[in-house]
Amino acid sequence: MTKKGIMLALFAMLSILSIAAQTNDITFSDASGTYYQVFAEKGKDAALALAKEMDARFAVYNRLFRFPLSRLTKPLTVRSFATKAAYDTYVSTKLGNTRNGAVYLHYSNRPDLNELVVLEGSEEAKMVFPHQAFIQFLRAFVQNPPTWLQEGLAIYFTTLGYDRTKGEATYEENLSWLDMVKSWGSAAPNPEAVIMSDIQNPLASPQIQGASWAFVSFLLNTDNEEYRRSLYEIFMVLSPTESRDVNSKIALDRIVPWISIEELTKEYQSYIKERKTFSELIEAGRQAYAAKDLAKAEVLFLSAMNLQPTHYASHYYLGLLSYEQKKYDMAENYYRSALLYGADEALVNYALGLNAGAAGRKADAVQYLEKAAAAAPDRYKAKVQELLPRFK
Repeated sequence: MTKKGIMLALFAMLSILSIAAQTNDITFSDASGTYYQVFAEKGKDAALALAKEMDARFAVYNRLFRFPLSRLTKPLTVRSFATKAAYDTYVSTKLGNTRNGAVYLHYSNRPDLNELVVLEGSEEAKMVFPHQAFIQFLRAFVQNPPTWLQEGLAIYFTTLGYDRTKGEATYEENLSWLDMVKSWGSAAPNPEAVIMSDIQNPLASPQIQGASWAFVSFLLNTDNEEYRRSLYEIFMVLSPTESRDVNSKIALDRIVPWISIEELTKEYQSYIKERKTFSELIEAGRQAYAAKDLAKAEVLFLSAMNLQPTHYASHYYLGLLSYEQKKYDMAENYYRSALLYGADEALVNYALGLNAGAAGRKADAVQYLEKAAAAAPDRYKAKVQELLPRFK
């Protein structure tokens, strides 16, 4: 090595030691959950809260996988940072660069060093942390799962949330990749190509992520019991220690003798074609409502609400449908839910006023209409002034 090279290597080593020293100055409080050991820069209460959250996430994951808990030889480690500088410094010492929000650090030869690292409370962590938390869970039981299984289910669980006030997990299905997968059309990888990606002809990013999510979504939502059972049996037969390509062959061997790949591919493609996003369901519902096909509109809006229970749009439109059907109490409940989930205050109060007036509750009608006019006078003041004499 040249003198210059030696000097650069020494400089790099000193930099790493300096960073490590900075990290060692941080004081972490720790807390134990059922399955996790948490170290938190924010203190004991933060560590306890995060341990409780991680246990709730673990319970959701393992309701699907049913991995034997005897495989866990020690609690899973989570390290939570309160400041970005400290988080970046720590991750940089491990990876040579930083990662936004959260990262799972996995060491095949030193499982005792495996840990999930998170910058708690950051905007980046809101989406990245659930993804990385699932990967930590999966690789605790199967060191090298098939890529399609890891990536597909990590995306599937990205929208697994946690309500710390209630102490319970929340979930809204993640369809963020659906538009992209649909846009691939006939060029989309078929299920066999997805499963074989670790064995031959690996799929490049983002195809592997999108196609893996789509295949997993199909297997979890299909009405074909044989397909779902195959997925569950794959969970059971994956090797805890074999390589990704070996585990991919194990998964493929479980499917091929029992299921026609041609039939599975045909049903998978039909599933993707017919699957609608939340916005597609809302738009289709609006079109059905405009065409006075109220029964169809109701099915579409209810489907949208099942996808995103806390989005105001489906509640508002179901309120309109109930109003049309003279179900005024039901309409009011839907409208109030729409307000709770962030709908336009003036719009919904105007709808509540019309609904209360139709139900014969004149005083309530006046109150709601006046709120609408006050919230958006440019849109509702003239309309409200015209309506108010009817209710006084």
